Amino acid sequence: MTHSVLIVEDDAAIAAVIAEALGEEGYDVALCSRIDRRDALLAERSFDVMLTDVMLEDGDGLASIAAVHAAAPQMPIIVLSAQNTLDTAVRASDSQAFEYFPKPFDLDELTKAVAQAAARRPSPGPRSDPAEDMPFIGRSQAMQGVYRMISRVLRNDLTVLVTGESGTGKELVAEAIHELGARKTGPFVAVNAAAIPQDLIESELFGHEKGAFTGALNQAIGKFEQANGGTLFLDEIGDMPAQAQTRLLRALQSGRIRRVGGRHDIAVDVRIIAATNRNLAPMIAEGSFREDLYYRLNVVPIPMPPLRERREDIGALARHFLVLAEREGLPRRSIDDDAVAALAEREWPGNVRELRNVVFRLALIARNEIIDRAIVDENLPGLRAVEGGGTDGGFANALSTWLANRTVPSGTLYHAALAEFEKPLLEHAMRETEGNQVRAAQLLGINRNTLRKKIGDLGIEPDRYARRR
Repeated sequence: MTHSVLIVEDDAAIAAVIAEALGEEGYDVALCSRIDRRDALLAERSFDVMLTDVMLEDGDGLASIAAVHAAAPQMPIIVLSAQNTLDTAVRASDSQAFEYFPKPFDLDELTKAVAQAAARRPSPGPRSDPAEDMPFIGRSQAMQGVYRMISRVLRNDLTVLVTGESGTGKELVAEAIHELGARKTGPFVAVNAAAIPQDLIESELFGHEKGAFTGALNQAIGKFEQANGGTLFLDEIGDMPAQAQTRLLRALQSGRIRRVGGRHDIAVDVRIIAATNRNLAPMIAEGSFREDLYYRLNVVPIPMPPLRERREDIGALARHFLVLAEREGLPRRSIDDDAVAALAEREWPGNVRELRNVVFRLALIARNEIIDRAIVDENLPGLRAVEGGGTDGGFANALSTWLANRTVPSGTLYHAALAEFEKPLLEHAMRETEGNQVRAAQLLGINRNTLRKKIGDLGIEPDRYARRR
């Protein structure tokens, strides 16, 4: 059976490339670049799948998507967009799009999505209003996977594990999922497992009864009960002690908790979003983190890219932080392109949080209204990027920076450093080979099966490094 596809695309070159690829797969393809022509084609004939850009010759392709659902309620829609923001991804999700592809996209991946859409033909539901005031700044390719994954979990309660270095914005992901999802009317409760004394964490999570332990003078409601009907964000989950991990796993499995010193189980309805800046794989291997809890939490992994992998976002972030600085009473400042380039040369071990603090500092000490490169170089000499990252000196500097920003317990330094640097090394190999795992394994000098296992254990996404067409 020949499937028919309608491509609604303003860019003729992109439309031609997609049409050629789908034509080679045996699809019957129709092309147009306007909303009025799209609607006319849908009135004339039926299509199995529609691909639509957001910006078309005569308007917003998503804003008028309700008309498409009315004309063809069973037709899956795949959204393409060069407006690579979380807002666009959420609008695509709200429009009940089958899939969302930011430009530039992988043509093979798009072709596979068309095949899946043609086979499934899901029925769309009602569309809600698009969300405003998105918490993320930046349209880099590195952030597109984050936006897509957030949009995919808004209409369900799947457990999410957000990973990434300190300062990358993991809590922002949790807040976005809550505020844009079905539980937005419920409470959002955040718990930092690393900030709670080990002997109090179970009471903090599950509550306690009066007299349960010394100092328990009254009954206390825990975070699980406080978050009932909403979202519980468990930050720094890798620092949770073993006994609390066991009780947490039981709560996730049963949907019920028991207060410390209590005799009865209490049903709770919460969505769990966890986050960690630690590599959990070696912790599982050494027995300090439960493997079954990891799999229970890691239903939907969302890795947050470090700032050094999204340098093209630094200008937008810096200007956004200058606006925030002014709101907090600092002088009004702007920043020129040369100063942005100077900021982009830095390594930013503290990621977006560090950039925010630096921009606030520059806003305070700058003598002129415009922050220029001279001000950046004068005040941030220690933040220059490592030159010659492949040299021994470059690695030594990177190691020194890592050690300076972490407190590593005695007896764990070797394994902690190995876990920290193994992932960027494998990502470098994937980047150099454009995602080809056979060539990456050869470059590293390891077995392909070993590489594949490490990619899975470390949460590396090979598709991120595949050649884009």
